[in-house]
Amino acid sequence: MFGRRKKRDAAEDAAGEAEQVVDGVDTEADEAEAERLRLEPAPRPDGPWDSSEVRDPGEGRVDLGGLFVPGVDGMELRVEVAGDAIVAATVVLRDSAIQLQGFAAPKREGIWGEVREEIATGITQQGGIVDEVEGPLGWELRAQVPVQLPDGTGGFQVVRFVGVDGPRWFLRGVISGQGAVQPQAAGLLEQIFRDTVVVRGEGPMAPRDPIVLKLPNDAQMVPEGVQQEEEGSRFAGGMGQLQRGPEITEVR
Repeated sequence: MFGRRKKRDAAEDAAGEAEQVVDGVDTEADEAEAERLRLEPAPRPDGPWDSSEVRDPGEGRVDLGGLFVPGVDGMELRVEVAGDAIVAATVVLRDSAIQLQGFAAPKREGIWGEVREEIATGITQQGGIVDEVEGPLGWELRAQVPVQLPDGTGGFQVVRFVGVDGPRWFLRGVISGQGAVQPQAAGLLEQIFRDTVVVRGEGPMAPRDPIVLKLPNDAQMVPEGVQQEEEGSRFAGGMGQLQRGPEITEVR
């Protein structure tokens, strides 16, 4: 009797210890994942650049206030509006494009890890497919996003989400067209992303607030309808982030 009871007690103790070990592993894994998402911004030896790191950000770039976007031959530059604010710029180059958008970020904490998770969750909830890979610009998402085709049927748009954390800012890029379908053909778009200069400003901003842009002085207005900012996470990767809004175009 005593012997059997001791064996049972030993088995229960062992099971309890095993459960504690499993719980400990899960907790450690969760903590490690949280730390991975909250890493300090990594060095940016190849850009994108903070305005304090560039002597003359306007040299060879288009001044959009919060962003200085490199100009290349044959490109078309569109700025996109949410409500009354200009919040994104899209560079169109032949059959590819990259949308650029800057956001405020914590002083000592990068947000690209968390943003990637939010984008991936938003796309998969829509029925899309997402792969996280390490590309030329660091960790990125290569996604197939559900869209409605011109004939009314459903289809997918292939896009790449890239991002870099800087000092108190985060720059996101969305590459579409052939640069997303064939990433090896996106070299010039990736260089535009690297050579963009972000002007965060010294004023107080809540983390993840968009860095507002302005029109270039010599811009030409080309109205294309009205786009309103969608509710929900501005990082969620919905097609509202990719559609064209009111535009100012500059052809170089």
